[in-house]
Amino acid sequence: MTIDRKALVMRHDVVLTKPDALTPLQVGNGEFAFAVDSTGLQSFPEFHKNAMQLGTQAQWGWHSEANPAGYTLEQTETRFNGVPYPDQSTTPAGLWLRGNPHRLQLGRLGFVGLEFSALSEVQQRLSLWEGRIESRFRLRPDGQLVSVETLCHPTRDLIAVRLSPTAPPVQLHFPGPSLDWMGLVESEEHTTKALMQSTRADFVREGYHAALAFSKGATLTQTGPHTFLLTGAREIVLAFSERPLPEKLSRFAETKRITLRHWERFWSTGGALELGSSAPERELERRIVLSQYLTAIQCAGSRPPQETGLVQNSWHGKFHLEMHWWHAAHFVLWGRAALLERSLPWYEKTLPRAQETAHKQGFAGARWPKMVADDGRESPSPVGIFLLWQQPHPIFFAELLYRVKPARLTLQKYGKLVNETAAFLASYAKNGQLGPNLIPAQESYKHPTTLNPTFELAYVWWALETAQLWRTRLGQPREAEWDRVQGALPKPHLREGIYTAIATPPYTITRDHPSMTAAYGLLPKTPLIDPEIMHRTLLEVEKTWDWQSTWGWDYPMLAMTAARLKLPALAVKFLLLETPKNRYLANGHNYQRSNLPLYLPGNGGLLYAVALMASEKAFPVSWTVKSEGLSAPI
Repeated sequence: MTIDRKALVMRHDVVLTKPDALTPLQVGNGEFAFAVDSTGLQSFPEFHKNAMQLGTQAQWGWHSEANPAGYTLEQTETRFNGVPYPDQSTTPAGLWLRGNPHRLQLGRLGFVGLEFSALSEVQQRLSLWEGRIESRFRLRPDGQLVSVETLCHPTRDLIAVRLSPTAPPVQLHFPGPSLDWMGLVESEEHTTKALMQSTRADFVREGYHAALAFSKGATLTQTGPHTFLLTGAREIVLAFSERPLPEKLSRFAETKRITLRHWERFWSTGGALELGSSAPERELERRIVLSQYLTAIQCAGSRPPQETGLVQNSWHGKFHLEMHWWHAAHFVLWGRAALLERSLPWYEKTLPRAQETAHKQGFAGARWPKMVADDGRESPSPVGIFLLWQQPHPIFFAELLYRVKPARLTLQKYGKLVNETAAFLASYAKNGQLGPNLIPAQESYKHPTTLNPTFELAYVWWALETAQLWRTRLGQPREAEWDRVQGALPKPHLREGIYTAIATPPYTITRDHPSMTAAYGLLPKTPLIDPEIMHRTLLEVEKTWDWQSTWGWDYPMLAMTAARLKLPALAVKFLLLETPKNRYLANGHNYQRSNLPLYLPGNGGLLYAVALMASEKAFPVSWTVKSEGLSAPI
């Protein structure tokens, strides 16, 4: 029986009846997103500032402060075992390089002169099937009903808004760039140039352009250096671009027509997973549906996304390449491979810089950075620069894509990325071990003494084998050196019959990510991992781990391992574990802590895990499970 996809999606529409600082709703298209409060616009930014912010961000929207001191990455380096690493993050050079470039908030559109106390009968719905937000509220003291409809164009960085005649005036404000970690403190050092016409205004900002189009009869006046007041508008279109915007912008009716068609096509194609009506099944289904929407509008753009997507900054708006797998690998399993492919040209663009890093450190191939902006330059860090587990990701992405499109064109398109990535891994592990100068995915260990972490051993082995497979598919011989390195890698360390995190003391610290389990879960079976030992390891993690210290992607990671081991009840238990960082808010976001109120690796990881569980038939037998259009994982 086929799934009634519309009914499946619509039963998880987000309906809000009161303001909540942690549940702004969003519209977006993967490249651009716009968050709204209870008014359907961005009228109360201060209310959301220290919770979940009201962002207007684009994948291309970056800013960098001047660098009169000429800070360079080399100024932050220390040599460890003769290899230079930029670990000095608290020096003047380190602070500047960590903070620049930083992602921009492009503009804020909201009602003016409102207080929360003036709002009553708030009713807001995110219609997932349509990609549309409807907001209604009454204004005291006269009790007028205000309605707002908010949309985002599916292919342009543009929002369209329809207002009821009772709507208050609207203000457009351009915030200054923000250098701090969360983007809270706006700089006053910015400029706005405006060209205002009868039904449109064009703005030139530092590094980007904006345009505001509005219905006839409305009036736009400038009220400050970066602030504009719009009165009497019934329809508004606000667009952003790296370049001057075209003379004709998509109007509200056209945007609505295109948007509704886009989202109906999105939900009608690709994968779907429907669960039964019990409370656990419905809650997991809710998380699945909302995660599909959130990753589509946040994680499917031309660059790898930051952990907080296009909502607000974290780590200065930079993205973390080790997290890219968690954000986007699931797209391929859900029949939406093109959404992953959008971001892969960024790797090709920054490949020369990654090759330069590898060469400078004495390695072959390309070494990918960790905390990075659009320019591909590594950020100084005492931790991130020693991570290894982001390195095989391009090989994993390429193999996922080849499996759904096994064509020579796919091999030619991504062959260079696969080859250069594998060349670095073989060079890094040429002595038959991983480390030192290594911090594993479980970032609890010191880099000078860490050797051979379990997950990284299996991932490097798998990546080298897959890269060899790509060579044979292209009619090329296997690389003898890669075979030698692969054969020299040791099996992971055991202690009392279970896998330890690393092969050197302290062998296992039971906090942070239990990443040794990913060696058979995220990864398929390799000769380095014994499933029976992994079974014992997973049960030991369940029994002893400090769950307060875990993170949003840990629970799907553990569920994947349970699924591979045919432990469906345990897989579901991990996915629905009651812990602070496995909380999914009403808007579908995975909450972590006050300065990470959303965490998209949790949403993306959940989608990969449930697709794997469906493939492995690893749901409890008492559950009702229907699936369509899902591909088997690696």
